Amino acid sequence: MIATVLFYVASVLALIFVLVPHEFAHAFVAYKNGDPTPKINGRLTLNPMKHFDPIGFVMCALVGFGWARPVPVDSRNFKNYKLGLFTTVIAGVTANYILAFVFYPLLRLCEIYLGNDIGSYFLKQFFLLVFSYNLSIAVFNLLPLFPLDGFRVLESLTKPWNKVRQFLGNYGQTILLVLILESFVCRAGSNLLPALAYFDLLGYVMRFATDIIGWPIKALWGLIL
Repeated sequence: MIATVLFYVASVLALIFVLVPHEFAHAFVAYKNGDPTPKINGRLTLNPMKHFDPIGFVMCALVGFGWARPVPVDSRNFKNYKLGLFTTVIAGVTANYILAFVFYPLLRLCEIYLGNDIGSYFLKQFFLLVFSYNLSIAVFNLLPLFPLDGFRVLESLTKPWNKVRQFLGNYGQTILLVLILESFVCRAGSNLLPALAYFDLLGYVMRFATDIIGWPIKALWGLIL
């Protein structure tokens, strides 16, 4: 019981180190590209309350995938439109990957030097969740579905009349919600019907994030720790 409570506390705290830097990075890079909109709207800050979206936060805590409040950006203010749009969009996932890189050695140090008491368990879970959440959110956000960053990348590389872009813009949010719901149902139901775990589509995305995208981080720090 105590371990379960500590796990969820660690999960909530870990999300602060995932969602907040992601949105702040968008705001900071947009501002540096010449757009004052994020600063005007109070988003050029690390204050969690300025960035959290209640539904996205709950989804992230439940299934490991979610979102924060999108940072308002007016790309017409960019000094260089295409470069500004691309760098602003990619800033969030870049911040997440950097944080995964920074927190992984902290996890390894805890695994090496700490024992199995409650405090050690909490720290290990916290660092593990910060590492895995940052990777999964980075990969999740690169899915080319509106309103995720992947769709914005597609916007920066294609013309407005592109049929694929139009389809993903019109139906991306619906597809995204279906994927999140499907993942949640499969995870919740796998205790009663283990075969459901094989149909957890976003679960494959998370494993790809931690096992494949996270492999260079593990390999590099593995040479040191």
